[in-house]
This record gives sequence, C-alpha cells and structure tokens, in this order.
Amino acid sequence: MKPKMNRLALNRGYLCGAMDRVLDGGVGWRQDIMESLADLKVLWMDPCRKPIDIGVEDLENRALRQKAKRAGDFEFIRNQMKQIRPVDLRMVDVSDFLIVNLDLDIHATGTYEELFWANRCKKPIIVRVAQGVEHTPDWLFGTLPFEMIFSTWEEVKGYLNHIAHDPVIDRLGRWYFFNWMGEHVHEAARNGAKHQTVKRLTRKTTGKTTGKGKGKK
Repeated sequence: MKPKMNRLALNRGYLCGAMDRVLDGGVGWRQDIMESLADLKVLWMDPCRKPIDIGVEDLENRALRQKAKRAGDFEFIRNQMKQIRPVDLRMVDVSDFLIVNLDLDIHATGTYEELFWANRCKKPIIVRVAQGVEHTPDWLFGTLPFEMIFSTWEEVKGYLNHIAHDPVIDRLGRWYFFNWMGEHVHEAARNGAKHQTVKRLTRKTTGKTTGKGKGKK
C-alpha cells in the first residue's frame, strides 16, 4: 500500500508568539500544536524549549528579569536578551514555516520582529488572530497572503493537514518542498562523486607526467 503523502514531514516549524507578558509563558498553545499535529512529523522549534543550551527563556529566567526590572538592573536584562534574541532569530532563519499566535490584547515585540524577519525570506507564515481574522492589523494584509490568516486553532490545524496531505494545494508563492530523497538527488550525488574521482585521477596523471619531465631535464 502506497504511504500517505506528507509534504510537511521533517520540515522545521517555528512556533512564534508572545511569551514575557503571558501567564503561562506561551507554553500552552505551543504544546497543543505539537501534540495535535504529531502525525505530520514536523520538527517543531519551540522557543519555550530551545534545542540549545544558550538563550534559554523559561519561567525562572523570566522571573529573574522581572526582579531585575524592579531593581533597576537593566544591564542584567540587556545581557540576557542579547543571548535570547539572536538565538530566537536564528531559529526563524532555519525554519521552513512559522505558526504565529497573535493576541491583540497582549503587547508583542519579538513576535512582530520574527514575523517580518521570516517574511523577507518569503517563508509560509500561518497566523492565528485570537480576536478573529476581521481584527487583523491592516499592515499584515499588505505583508502576508490573507489565506494564511485564521481565527481559530482548528482552522490552523486543518490548513496544515491540507498542505501536508491534499493532492492539489495553492502554494501562494510560499510553499516549496524539496525532494531530498528523490532520484535526481541521488544522480547529482553520483555525478558529483564521479566528477571528484575524475579530478583526482587527472591530478594524479598530471603529477606523474610532470615528474617524468623533471627527471629528463
């Protein structure tokens, strides 16, 4: 039986959304997405649980920054954020697509920077607006395909399942899938290896010829 198509398998999805002004630190919705869409085999990149040991941003770290703010120790906060920000932006760099949680009642700074950073690379950016699509900031309509903006998490999950499994999709100038295991890749690898072998043999032969010439002189 032919396996079910899954375009999103092994794609890297970055989970973008406010953290420092959210009660649970933004953990809840991210966990739900990863669990609900586990069958898609996406490599999720969660800033609440970064796959790196620097730039860690958890509830304990957040409490330390809040304490530093109250004490006026802004140097501490700057040093912390100078690690956190580049790590988060690097995760955006290496991601294949983003899911953005946008709640207009929560002030977001890093969320917008990450969104616009990814948009410059024309990555697929799926946005869920907590207040509904009709409340999406106007600027985003001039930035992203409105077909990728949704009001509910169920719509977001349905859209990603559609992209992963349906035979025909609208790429919207954003979705591109590379067949890393395709025959043309193996052929390119073989041709590359063959080219390297020819180069080595050529150098070897040339070297021998040159050596003989020097010996005659």
